[in-house]
Amino acid sequence: MSTRHALLGLLASGPSHGYDLKRRHDERFPQARPLAYAQVYTTLQRLVRDGLAEVEGTDSDGGPERTVYRATSRGREELLGWAREVTPPAPHVANEIFTKVVVAILLADGGTDPAAQLLAQRAAHMARMRELTALKAAPDSDLTTVLSADYALVHLDADLRWMTTTAARLTTLTAEVTAA
Repeated sequence: MSTRHALLGLLASGPSHGYDLKRRHDERFPQARPLAYAQVYTTLQRLVRDGLAEVEGTDSDGGPERTVYRATSRGREELLGWAREVTPPAPHVANEIFTKVVVAILLADGGTDPAAQLLAQRAAHMARMRELTALKAAPDSDLTTVLSADYALVHLDADLRWMTTTAARLTTLTAEVTAA
Protein backbone atom coordinates (compact mmCIF):
# COMPACT_ATOMS: atom_id res chain seq x y z
CA MET A 1 0.00 0.00 0.00
CA SER A 2 1.21 3.50 -0.78
CA THR A 3 1.32 5.37 2.52
CA ARG A 4 2.00 8.55 0.58
CA HIS A 5 -1.20 8.22 -1.44
CA ALA A 6 -3.29 6.98 1.48
CA LEU A 7 -2.38 10.06 3.54
CA LEU A 8 -2.79 12.34 0.55
CA GLY A 9 -6.25 10.83 0.00
CA LEU A 10 -7.17 11.51 3.62
CA LEU A 11 -5.91 15.09 3.25
CA ALA A 12 -7.95 15.52 0.06
CA SER A 13 -11.10 15.18 2.16
CA GLY A 14 -10.06 18.18 4.23
CA PRO A 15 -7.23 19.74 6.22
CA SER A 16 -5.91 17.71 9.10
CA HIS A 17 -3.03 17.33 11.51
CA GLY A 18 -0.77 14.29 11.78
CA TYR A 19 -2.38 12.78 14.86
CA ASP A 20 -5.82 12.86 13.22
CA LEU A 21 -4.43 11.46 9.96
CA LYS A 22 -2.92 8.50 11.79
CA ARG A 23 -6.21 7.80 13.59
CA ARG A 24 -8.24 8.11 10.37
CA HIS A 25 -5.78 5.91 8.47
CA ASP A 26 -6.12 3.16 11.06
CA GLU A 27 -9.93 3.48 10.90
CA ARG A 28 -10.19 3.60 7.09
CA PHE A 29 -7.68 0.83 6.45
CA PRO A 30 -8.43 -1.55 9.33
CA GLN A 31 -6.74 -4.62 7.82
CA ALA A 32 -3.55 -2.72 6.97
CA ARG A 33 -0.62 -2.50 9.32
CA PRO A 34 -1.21 0.51 11.62
CA LEU A 35 1.01 3.48 10.85
CA ALA A 36 3.56 4.73 13.32
CA TYR A 37 3.33 8.44 14.13
CA ALA A 38 6.89 8.92 12.90
CA GLN A 39 5.91 7.47 9.52
CA VAL A 40 2.94 9.84 9.29
CA TYR A 41 5.05 12.92 10.02
CA THR A 42 7.89 11.82 7.74
CA THR A 43 5.41 11.25 4.92
CA LEU A 44 3.77 14.63 5.54
CA GLN A 45 7.17 16.33 5.34
CA ARG A 46 7.82 14.64 2.00
CA LEU A 47 4.40 15.62 0.68
CA VAL A 48 5.12 19.24 1.59
CA ARG A 49 8.62 19.04 0.11
CA ASP A 50 7.18 17.67 -3.15
CA GLY A 51 4.47 20.34 -3.34
CA LEU A 52 1.62 17.85 -2.89
CA ALA A 53 0.57 19.20 0.51
CA GLU A 54 1.12 22.41 2.39
CA VAL A 55 0.93 23.69 5.91
CA GLU A 56 -2.35 25.48 6.43
CA GLY A 57 -1.56 26.68 9.92
CA THR A 58 -1.55 25.48 13.47
CA ASP A 59 -4.33 24.39 15.76
CA SER A 60 -4.26 23.82 19.49
CA ASP A 61 -7.86 22.95 20.45
CA GLY A 62 -6.89 23.53 24.07
CA GLY A 63 -4.03 21.03 23.84
CA PRO A 64 -0.57 21.05 22.33
CA GLU A 65 -0.07 23.02 19.15
CA ARG A 66 -0.52 20.89 16.04
CA THR A 67 0.42 21.66 12.46
CA VAL A 68 -2.53 21.43 10.07
CA TYR A 69 -1.85 20.20 6.54
CA ARG A 70 -3.93 20.30 3.40
CA ALA A 71 -3.58 18.80 -0.06
CA THR A 72 -2.54 21.20 -2.81
CA SER A 73 -4.14 21.22 -6.26
CA ARG A 74 -1.02 19.46 -7.53
CA GLY A 75 -1.48 16.87 -4.78
CA ARG A 76 -5.08 16.30 -5.80
CA GLU A 77 -4.00 15.88 -9.43
CA GLU A 78 -1.38 13.30 -8.49
CA LEU A 79 -3.88 11.50 -6.27
CA LEU A 80 -6.47 11.33 -9.06
CA GLY A 81 -3.86 10.03 -11.50
CA TRP A 82 -2.72 7.40 -9.03
CA ALA A 83 -6.29 6.33 -8.19
CA ARG A 84 -7.13 5.89 -11.89
CA GLU A 85 -4.08 3.72 -12.61
CA VAL A 86 -4.65 0.01 -12.88
CA THR A 87 -2.46 -1.80 -10.39
CA PRO A 88 -0.61 -4.55 -12.24
CA PRO A 89 -0.93 -8.02 -10.76
CA ALA A 90 2.20 -9.10 -8.95
CA PRO A 91 4.60 -10.73 -11.41
CA HIS A 92 5.64 -13.34 -8.86
CA VAL A 93 3.22 -14.63 -6.30
CA ALA A 94 5.01 -15.95 -3.28
CA ASN A 95 4.28 -15.62 0.36
CA GLU A 96 5.44 -17.19 3.57
CA ILE A 97 2.86 -20.00 3.43
CA PHE A 98 4.04 -21.06 -0.03
CA THR A 99 7.67 -20.94 1.07
CA LYS A 100 7.02 -22.99 4.21
CA VAL A 101 5.17 -25.69 2.29
CA VAL A 102 7.97 -25.95 -0.28
CA VAL A 103 10.54 -26.16 2.51
CA ALA A 104 8.44 -28.80 4.29
CA ILE A 105 8.38 -30.83 1.05
CA LEU A 106 12.14 -30.41 0.61
CA LEU A 107 12.72 -31.55 4.19
CA ALA A 108 10.10 -34.31 4.18
CA ASP A 109 12.74 -36.95 4.89
CA GLY A 110 14.11 -34.88 7.76
CA GLY A 111 11.10 -35.00 10.04
CA THR A 112 8.75 -32.44 8.51
CA ASP A 113 5.26 -33.33 7.41
CA PRO A 114 3.98 -31.12 4.57
CA ALA A 115 0.44 -32.48 5.00
CA ALA A 116 0.45 -31.55 8.69
CA GLN A 117 1.81 -28.10 7.78
CA LEU A 118 -1.07 -27.59 5.34
CA LEU A 119 -3.66 -28.78 7.88
CA ALA A 120 -2.32 -26.49 10.60
CA GLN A 121 -2.23 -23.54 8.22
CA ARG A 122 -5.75 -24.34 7.03
CA ALA A 123 -6.98 -24.29 10.64
CA ALA A 124 -5.35 -20.88 11.19
CA HIS A 125 -6.95 -19.54 8.01
CA MET A 126 -10.38 -20.86 9.00
CA ALA A 127 -10.07 -19.24 12.44
CA ARG A 128 -9.17 -15.90 10.85
CA MET A 129 -12.07 -16.21 8.40
CA ARG A 130 -14.45 -16.75 11.33
CA GLU A 131 -13.06 -13.62 13.04
CA LEU A 132 -13.51 -11.54 9.89
CA THR A 133 -17.02 -12.86 9.30
CA ALA A 134 -17.97 -11.91 12.87
CA LEU A 135 -16.38 -8.50 12.40
CA LYS A 136 -18.51 -7.89 9.31
CA ALA A 137 -21.66 -8.96 11.14
CA ALA A 138 -21.04 -6.72 14.16
CA PRO A 139 -23.72 -4.03 14.52
CA ASP A 140 -21.11 -1.25 14.62
CA SER A 141 -19.24 -2.35 11.46
CA ASP A 142 -18.92 0.50 9.00
CA LEU A 143 -18.52 0.20 5.24
CA THR A 144 -14.73 0.44 5.37
CA THR A 145 -14.55 -2.43 7.87
CA VAL A 146 -16.88 -4.58 5.76
CA LEU A 147 -14.97 -3.88 2.52
CA SER A 148 -11.65 -4.59 4.20
CA ALA A 149 -12.92 -7.81 5.73
CA ASP A 150 -14.37 -8.91 2.37
CA TYR A 151 -11.02 -8.28 0.69
CA ALA A 152 -9.18 -10.31 3.33
CA LEU A 153 -11.75 -13.12 3.18
CA VAL A 154 -11.39 -13.49 -0.59
CA HIS A 155 -7.61 -13.73 -0.26
CA LEU A 156 -7.86 -16.23 2.57
CA ASP A 157 -10.28 -18.28 0.47
CA ALA A 158 -7.81 -18.26 -2.42
CA ASP A 159 -5.10 -19.48 -0.03
CA LEU A 160 -7.41 -22.27 1.15
CA ARG A 161 -8.08 -23.37 -2.43
CA TRP A 162 -4.32 -23.43 -3.09
CA MET A 163 -3.78 -25.50 0.06
CA THR A 164 -6.42 -28.01 -1.06
CA THR A 165 -4.83 -28.33 -4.51
CA THR A 166 -1.35 -28.66 -3.01
CA ALA A 167 -2.50 -31.29 -0.49
CA ALA A 168 -3.90 -33.34 -3.37
CA ARG A 169 -0.51 -33.14 -5.12
CA LEU A 170 1.74 -33.82 -2.12
CA THR A 171 2.50 -37.42 -3.02
CA THR A 172 3.66 -36.41 -6.50
CA LEU A 173 5.57 -33.35 -5.26
CA THR A 174 7.34 -35.30 -2.53
CA ALA A 175 8.24 -38.07 -4.99
CA GLU A 176 9.75 -35.49 -7.37
CA VAL A 177 11.89 -34.03 -4.61
CA THR A 178 12.96 -37.44 -3.33
CA ALA A 179 13.94 -38.56 -6.86
CA ALA A 180 16.04 -35.44 -7.46
